Amino acid sequence: FLFTACKKYEADKQQANNEEQVKSNNVIKTGTEGLDPQTLRELQQARAATAKYQNIENAFADNYGKDPVVILPNMGYHFLKAELVSPVFDLRKPAILVYNKKDNGSFELVAIEYAVPMSSLPPHVAPDGFTGIDDVWNENTLNTGWWTLHAWVWKNNPDGVFEPMNPLVIVQ
Repeated sequence: FLFTACKKYEADKQQANNEEQVKSNNVIKTGTEGLDPQTLRELQQARAATAKYQNIENAFADNYGKDPVVILPNMGYHFLKAELVSPVFDLRKPAILVYNKKDNGSFELVAIEYAVPMSSLPPHVAPDGFTGIDDVWNENTLNTGWWTLHAWVWKNNPDGVFEPMNPLVIVQ
C-alpha cells in the first residue's frame, strides 16, 4: 500500500468555546485534543453506530467480508463492506471495520474506516468528512483508488484519533 495524507484546511473555521464540556462526556480519551466540539460529537455518533460490531459476528451478519482485505502493522485486520464505499460520506456507515486479535485469538474492534472513490472528486482533493480540519484522509493510489479515513473510536490512539497508524496496535 502507498498512502499519502492530507488535512483539510479551513482558514475561516471558528472553534467553539465549549470544547472542554464536550470532552468531559467523551469516552474517546486520547488523540482528540484540540478537536472541534462538533467533531467530538460526530465521533461519538460513529462509535454508537458501530457498537454492535464489537462482536465480529454482527459484522459478518451485516455483510462485512469474512476474510480481511488487508492486515497491516499498527492498524490491524480490515474487513470491508464494499457497498459502503461511496462518494457520499456517512459517519454512521464506515465501509471498513478494523479489528485486532486478542491474546485468546478473538477479535477486538479498534477502529472504523471510511472509503470514498477518488474518481468522484477532483485530483488530490480530499473528501468532506467530519466537521473541522483535523480528519486525515489518505490517498491510496496503488491498490484501491480510494480516499480512506481511519477513526480510532474503539482504541485510543496517542498519535491522534484520525491518524492512520496506531502505535498501540500490535498485530498478532
